[in-house]
Amino acid sequence: MERPNVLILYTDQQRHDALGVNGNADIQTPVLDRLAGEGVNFDHCFVQNPVCMPSRASFLSGRYPSSLGITHMGVPLPEDVVTLPHLLKPYGYRSSNIGKLHFLPHATRDHRVPHPMYGFDHLEISDEPGAYEDAYRAWVASIAPEQLDGLSAGLPPGADVWYRALGLEDTVPHPHKWARQDYRGTTSFPAADDVTHTAFVAERTINFLQQVRGPFLCIAGFYSPHPPWIVPQRWLDLYDRQSLALPGFPPEVEARREAAGFTDDLLLSARHGYYAMVSEVDWHVGRLLQALEDRGLADNTIVILTSDHGEWLGEHLRWGKGYPGADAVSRVPLLVRWPAGKLHSGHRVSEVVEALDVLPTLLEMAGIQVPPHLQGSSLLPLLHGAQDDSQGSAMMEANGWKTLRTADFRYLAHDDGRESLWDLRTDPREYHDVSGDRRYGEALSEHRHLLLQRLLSMERPLPRTWIY
Repeated sequence: MERPNVLILYTDQQRHDALGVNGNADIQTPVLDRLAGEGVNFDHCFVQNPVCMPSRASFLSGRYPSSLGITHMGVPLPEDVVTLPHLLKPYGYRSSNIGKLHFLPHATRDHRVPHPMYGFDHLEISDEPGAYEDAYRAWVASIAPEQLDGLSAGLPPGADVWYRALGLEDTVPHPHKWARQDYRGTTSFPAADDVTHTAFVAERTINFLQQVRGPFLCIAGFYSPHPPWIVPQRWLDLYDRQSLALPGFPPEVEARREAAGFTDDLLLSARHGYYAMVSEVDWHVGRLLQALEDRGLADNTIVILTSDHGEWLGEHLRWGKGYPGADAVSRVPLLVRWPAGKLHSGHRVSEVVEALDVLPTLLEMAGIQVPPHLQGSSLLPLLHGAQDDSQGSAMMEANGWKTLRTADFRYLAHDDGRESLWDLRTDPREYHDVSGDRRYGEALSEHRHLLLQRLLSMERPLPRTWIY
């Protein structure tokens, strides 16, 4: 068989609803909306951890964070963990990651030192936009050195602490006058439009696509729409900030919103920058898809668009991501297109699925056996239009807590015995915990039981060599 190519468009911090096709009337994503129409749109895909490093490790290993021992930030992925490129390599695949990978902490390392390969044949790693002397800055230095001073989005706080503790000199210029603040509002990118981090990922990915021979795996690791929201004016100009919709808040939260600093102006500014960053990615994805067409690779290339987690974007009067993993943070886009695979194109799958299901799905699509240590389930039947009567569930886990998302509820359990339950049918933004409401006693019990079943099913004991 001619094995399919795989192109994964992996954004950072993109909510499920940060796509026009997913019901957002404000955001402009014509390329990704078209990709959804040409493929399959999973409407309820959930990641396994609400922050970058554990989520990414889980996604590319097909294992839950707890099985990797990585349930919080700052834990390097061991180099002997089997990842997707390891599994594809014996079948002739050449694998590449361009841009963000984030298998290692970035604040405490010298980015000029070669990065562990993790099974990839080709790496151009840049986990932050312009803050370190990495592959991104090296690329700009080679094509437009006069633009280097405008690249950095600011030194991450952890890196600043590391530099001061070790007496290291920060040699990278940071054009903004303030120390890096992720949520102070939206800023126009001060350098040229064609040297943003997003442009770097797109350009180097196109270069890989133009040169690769034989089946390939290529991950385009976009940093956007992760804050700070610094984006070329070209994409900011797509939007009228004052016409954007504000998030809805329950009355008791609305009453304290402005006093907490979540003013209309700040919420609108954040949405403006966030949406513009997604639109920039969308435009460059169009270039990537055209590169596939130009080389005659589009028909037999599986294209996947997904993200490592979402963004509060002001909901619950919060920014960023993390506990307790509400849909704003845990629910991400998942689009899959493969013309040669005869998928149920244009179809929207409503069943609950998990990000770690993607890896076994890709193996099955490529005609490769799925190893028993993988903890996800192939989505190929759903891609071909099958119906799943079970509706499924998704588990997210971090230090001291686990949460289970079903079609109608989210259940949260802590290691000290506390628990919460949200009824998503009446409270889709998850503001009101109903675990203490007697009317939900049966639902609470059912979700405790379901979580226990999930924990048992995810066990992967080592194989025995004989009876005893």
